[in-house]
Amino acid sequence: MTNLSRAKLAAAALSVSLIACILVFAPSPTSIAFAELVPEPTPTPEAAFDQEAAIAKIRESIKGRENEPAGKVFKNVENLSEMPAGRLLAVMQFGYSRSLGVDCTHCHSAENFASEAKPQKQIARDMHVMMGKITGEMLGKMESLGGRQAIVNCTTCHRGQIKPATNLQPN
Repeated sequence: MTNLSRAKLAAAALSVSLIACILVFAPSPTSIAFAELVPEPTPTPEAAFDQEAAIAKIRESIKGRENEPAGKVFKNVENLSEMPAGRLLAVMQFGYSRSLGVDCTHCHSAENFASEAKPQKQIARDMHVMMGKITGEMLGKMESLGGRQAIVNCTTCHRGQIKPATNLQPN
């Protein structure tokens, strides 16, 4: 390659770079018109997760095994492995999902519920352990409750939101 060819190639590359900079940084009608000629790709929207249908499918798949321990019926169940499988589905659907205002896919992969791909799954496990400690170790020792059984659950703090409530909304 001759020096003249290299110079032409460098000039062409510089021109392309300058055009890219103009498109990005110059708010002119020309740049807007050109940008419209090369539209951004539209991301494919994810299909909405149908939690009711997914749970119905799972219930159908475990028919006859609802009273067996969840850890024997499902893969990768840690904290609630001794709970009956049918009850685990209700706890997940009404306890976890409704308490945080989410569906199953907040913690689980829709294609593989046993997957550890989402960190929210481990967070939920850790929060479950924390909840058990508060209910069992702390509330149980509070004499001021006068023997009444007090419990803490997801709704106690989350109130239907992913992040726990840390203050009250003004009136």
